[in-house]
Amino acid sequence: MGLLSHISGMRVRLRLTLLYGVLFLLSGAVLLTITYLLVAGSGSNVALSTHSATSSGEQSVSIILGESLPADARLTEAERRIAETVQQQSVQQHAETMHQLLVQSGVALAVMSVVAVVLGWLMAGRVLRPLRTMTATIQLISARNVHERLAVTGPRDELKSLADTVDGLLGRLESALDSHKRFVANAAHELRTPLTLEHALLEETVLDTDTTVEGFRARFKELMVVSDQQAQLLGSLLVLATSERGLDRWESVDLSEVAGDVLQAAEPKARQHNLAAAAEVRPARVVGDPALVSRMVANLVDNAMSYNIAGGQVEVATGTENGRAFLSVVNTGPLVPPEMVAQLLSPFERLDRTATDDGHHGLGLSIVEAIAVAHSADLTLRARPAGGLGIRVLFPVAQKPVEESGSVPVL
Repeated sequence: MGLLSHISGMRVRLRLTLLYGVLFLLSGAVLLTITYLLVAGSGSNVALSTHSATSSGEQSVSIILGESLPADARLTEAERRIAETVQQQSVQQHAETMHQLLVQSGVALAVMSVVAVVLGWLMAGRVLRPLRTMTATIQLISARNVHERLAVTGPRDELKSLADTVDGLLGRLESALDSHKRFVANAAHELRTPLTLEHALLEETVLDTDTTVEGFRARFKELMVVSDQQAQLLGSLLVLATSERGLDRWESVDLSEVAGDVLQAAEPKARQHNLAAAAEVRPARVVGDPALVSRMVANLVDNAMSYNIAGGQVEVATGTENGRAFLSVVNTGPLVPPEMVAQLLSPFERLDRTATDDGHHGLGLSIVEAIAVAHSADLTLRARPAGGLGIRVLFPVAQKPVEESGSVPVL
């Protein structure tokens, strides 16, 4: 296994070495071919000029003897044969020279190809050394030391960009792990409170020997309330996990219809808290999961009514803006510090940690954010100067209508 792993790790280096070697071999072969053709062409020109001189007569004698003859001189038969012999020897010598050039060039190319492969192997190892270092460092990083980074220094090249990208990924992973750790700790804390209350009620019932039937019924009613709160908390946690996982259904949903149904269902709570609900709903069609979109609107309206003041207001509006559907929920209420607005989106964060009369656990806005992210929507929160919050969800443009449930839209 160790040998196979080592060979597998060398594949890139081998490929680079072969690439370097093949490129050198091809470029060397082209260079030698061009040189050979140039030398062969020059030799052909010399032979042609010698042959032309022999045919004309006088110039051949001057070439052979190195003397100048009169223009009217004539060559003898012996002199002509000598000139032809010299020409043949010149052509033969040129052919031998070209053969030697070809053989020696081939040998030199073969030797340099071996040298190029060796140098390519060394250069490939040098080029891949930073990658091996980064790989070894990443393999040592786990959930316990996810805070460590590659921290590669040097010029801004491709390797530096890759290392910075990995460091950014590790940073996001560290933030996600920390967020999940806090979520688990807060969930355990929230679940411990009703469990402790249940245990106290049961213990009190068991230890009180004088309890009457009415006393049992009263404690059982309290236990049912605590059980309902636990069920709401578990349901909220399940919705939050489902929203963060992504969407399984894509359907066309009209925000105005959903908002109207939610406000109608919330009328008893509005009367109970003496709240005035105003709605300005216009058709606003989005593509997504109808159940999650309905849960988003319900959570926003419930949050606006629960964290409000006596005689306060809740304003709900839907419509389109530049082709994008939006949902707006504005409420009166206590002053919200601007620095705390972003924290309200974290799980189990509440403006008032004691406000648990209605079974709120600080998951409402966290679920809203998760549903918005799952629908690629923009969620913005702002603290109103007079108190309360203004929350706005802007959905993306649906470029293609959804014909059936389960189909994925083009956004």
